[in-house]
Amino acid sequence: MSIPRVSVIVPVRDVAEYLDDALASLSRQFDDPLDLEVVLVDDGSDDGTPEIARAHAALLPGLVILENEEPVGAATARNQGLDVVRGRYVTYLDGDDWLVPGHLEAMADAIEFFGCPVLRHDHMTVEGATRRTVRAPEPVRDRVLDPRESILPEDRPTMVDYPYAWAGLYDRAIAADGLLTFTDGMQTATDRAWVWRLHLDGPQYVVVNARGVCYRRGVTTSLTQTYDMRRLDFTKAFAEIATMLENDREPDRFLPKLVRTVLAITAHHLGYVEHMPDAVRDELMRRSSQLISSFPDRLVAEALVASGPERQQVLRDVVPAGLVVERPADRGEVR
Repeated sequence: MSIPRVSVIVPVRDVAEYLDDALASLSRQFDDPLDLEVVLVDDGSDDGTPEIARAHAALLPGLVILENEEPVGAATARNQGLDVVRGRYVTYLDGDDWLVPGHLEAMADAIEFFGCPVLRHDHMTVEGATRRTVRAPEPVRDRVLDPRESILPEDRPTMVDYPYAWAGLYDRAIAADGLLTFTDGMQTATDRAWVWRLHLDGPQYVVVNARGVCYRRGVTTSLTQTYDMRRLDFTKAFAEIATMLENDREPDRFLPKLVRTVLAITAHHLGYVEHMPDAVRDELMRRSSQLISSFPDRLVAEALVASGPERQQVLRDVVPAGLVVERPADRGEVR
C-alpha cells in the first residue's frame, strides 16, 4: 500500500450542517486522490455527521472514519487520529472549516522545497459574506527560522499567539517527540500548550504566504461560543506552559511573555462574565487568581503597567492585592 503524501486529521462532533463543505474541499486538494489520507474522528455526534462522512467515501478513497461512542473532546480525538495516520506530512482541519482547492498540494511542495519539518501559514476568516486574511505574526517569510526566536518580543503578537495547528503542515517524523500531540481531555484552548511546545522544543520551521484554510466564524455550536466550565480550560493550558518553562533552559527569557499573554487572555474571558452562570463565573475568578498568583509579583506588576489602566481594572479582582493601583475616580475622588 502506498504512503499518502498528506494526512489530514478531522475531529468532528455534531457538524452535519458544515461537514459537506469540509470534505468536499478535501477532495479537491490533489490531482491524485491517493496522495491524501483523511482520518475523521467522530466524537460522539448525535446528528447525521457520521452518515455524511461515509457518503464522501467515493470522492475520498483515503478516508478513514473512527467513531467514539461517548465524546472525549477535540484534543483527545486529534490524538486518536494521529495514532493511525500514515502520511508523510500531517495537518488538521476542523469540521466546520474548509480548504481552497490545491492548498495541501501547494503546502507539501513548499515544505519539501524548504527542507524543514514544520511549515506555518496564514488563514482566512469567513463570517457570512465577509472574508478577512489573518497573517501569521512572524514577519519573516520564505526563510528557515529558529522557532525559539519567534516567541519574542513580549510586547507584540508572535507565533505563540497564533495557536492554530490547522494553519500548518508537519513532517510526521516529529510526532515521535510529542510535537503533534495535544493534552488529553482539553475541551478548549487545545492549541495553546501545543504551540508553545512547538516553539520551545521543535525543529526549524518556515512561514509562507498562503491563506488556504477558511476558518468559519460565528458558528453557534463552536466551543468558543460556550459559557460553561469547558471555557475555563485556558487556565489549564497556561499552567501547563508554565511547567514547560520551569524545565526550559531559558525560563527567565520567556516567562515575561507568558505572563503578559495570561493577563491578556484572562481579561478577554472576564469580559464575558455577564453571560456565565454564577458557578462558572466564580470558578473563572478562582482559577485565574490561582494561575496569576503562581507568577512572580514583579512580572505581574510589570505586565499590568504595560497593559494600561482599562485592563488593570478588569483584572483587579484576580491579581495579587496591591498590584493594581486604583484610579482616583474609583475611590470617589475628583481630579
